[in-house]
Amino acid sequence: MARVGARAVSAAARPGGPPDRRPLYFAAFLVLADAALVALIIAFVPYTKIDWDAYMSQVDAFLEGERDYTKIEGDTGPLVYPAGFLYVYSAIKFLTGGQVFPAQILFGVLYIINLSLVLLLYVKTEVLPWWALGLLCLSKRVHSIFVLRLFNDCFAVTLLHAAMVLIIYHKWYLGLIVFSGAVSVKMNVLLFAPSLLLLMVKAMSVKGVFFALLGAALVQVLLGMPFLLSHPVEYISRAFNLGRVFIHFWSVNFKFVPEKLFVSKELAIALLILHLTTLIVFAHYKWLKHEGGLFGFLRSRFKENKSIQQLVSSQPRPSNLSNEHIVSVMFIGNFIGVVLLFIAFSTVENTFPKPFAANSNGILILSILALVEFEFKERR
Repeated sequence: MARVGARAVSAAARPGGPPDRRPLYFAAFLVLADAALVALIIAFVPYTKIDWDAYMSQVDAFLEGERDYTKIEGDTGPLVYPAGFLYVYSAIKFLTGGQVFPAQILFGVLYIINLSLVLLLYVKTEVLPWWALGLLCLSKRVHSIFVLRLFNDCFAVTLLHAAMVLIIYHKWYLGLIVFSGAVSVKMNVLLFAPSLLLLMVKAMSVKGVFFALLGAALVQVLLGMPFLLSHPVEYISRAFNLGRVFIHFWSVNFKFVPEKLFVSKELAIALLILHLTTLIVFAHYKWLKHEGGLFGFLRSRFKENKSIQQLVSSQPRPSNLSNEHIVSVMFIGNFIGVVLLFIAFSTVENTFPKPFAANSNGILILSILALVEFEFKERR
């Protein structure tokens, strides 16, 4: 597949030749075809009742004036998402009256928007041959998450992909604001944060990174203001509980681990260390190899700037920040986190073709994708 993808890229970029329009035409066809499929799913496949009633109960408590996060609960338990979740689902309740069918239509539109953003990312990076874009439409699980289960993952990943589109167009500050909005809906998106920070340090000055992060933090403060002013401890401890113990029954990639070990702090710490170590290894040997590795890159940043003022205002050379590099670093960084942690499928399904694109064995790639799809369907 890598050889085919390379030929596709080289053909598209052939000097003096017309640009290859096939990826755009095929992407447009996929959007239309998937829109028809989504309509059929909504019309003929029964809705799956899981979290919708709990979401509506939590929204009702918020709209009735409750600002203590420990008192906002639903059928499935306490509210554990940041404030952006409440604003999004309050808007959905206003638009749909809390009814499932109109909400499914809304989520169907959201699915098509998300698919369009993902297709744009792949078309802009040119890492796959045009026909392989169809892989992005094959997941039964993702269709179910969007239009049959109405999970908040849907808004989180759509905002995430919108942020990535902004970033490949070098709209870093706006991209960080949208990324922060995605985090405010569901914190799974934070798995992209280490990769994003690395890209920011490569592409921006220290001052630029600081103000971009400040803008992202300001989004969280503004969204959480009603809760931070009245019950700050309760809000932060519930909405941003990084130490929350997940339920073994809902795990996927760690279903084989005994429940006693699954909920232990020892396993959580070990996986966190393994996660950070793997990210450092990839940063050193893969993402920063042209800059002399992670430590060489950091050393050069400090060596070139002899004063704090020079360091803060210096602008690194973004020679390696191609669209392919940006998307690759973010998708693979997230994939590492998903493999090592207990994370929902929706944050990773659209990233699968990218990590495997460098493998020349197309049958192996398709087999892996099929097995992952089957495993998540069976386990969840």
